[in-house]
Amino acid sequence: MNADIRTTVAFTGHRTYGGTAGASLAAAVERAFARGYRTFLSGMAMGFDLAAAEAVLAFRAEHPCVRLVAVIPFRGQETRFPELEQARFRAVEAASDETVVLSEVFHRGCYAVRNRYLVDNASLVVAWYDGSPGGTQYTLRRAFGRNCEVWNLHPSAALAIRPADPELF
Repeated sequence: MNADIRTTVAFTGHRTYGGTAGASLAAAVERAFARGYRTFLSGMAMGFDLAAAEAVLAFRAEHPCVRLVAVIPFRGQETRFPELEQARFRAVEAASDETVVLSEVFHRGCYAVRNRYLVDNASLVVAWYDGSPGGTQYTLRRAFGRNCEVWNLHPSAALAIRPADPELF
């Protein structure tokens, strides 16, 4: 991938995201674009990642200079998804401007490799973080460590993420 980190956004969020932030997600993409961001990275997991990718694709219909990069942790990731989500994954991947496959096979830690790639290649991380431990928390911890700007779209004010809140991480 040859994108300028300064104009690249990465998405991270829970697989349990139920689609409740569609307007916030669309507004975040628009706001990032207004601030000069042009490349958007999706980790292509079910839930928030695919919803974010779809929001970027919808926005790109009006702004063709926007790029979506599908960052896939291992080839065949979608085969572990339910049938409906597999179709959604394949549609997003086909519409993406670029696909980056980080491993030819599944291996322990492949999702962490994907999450590091997302953060290491972006300066803004848009999240759906509900406070639970896991990959999203890991990704946000790394984002703060790399001084990335973070926008959490989760509606709970109690989950406002600040690097000064070490108990969250």
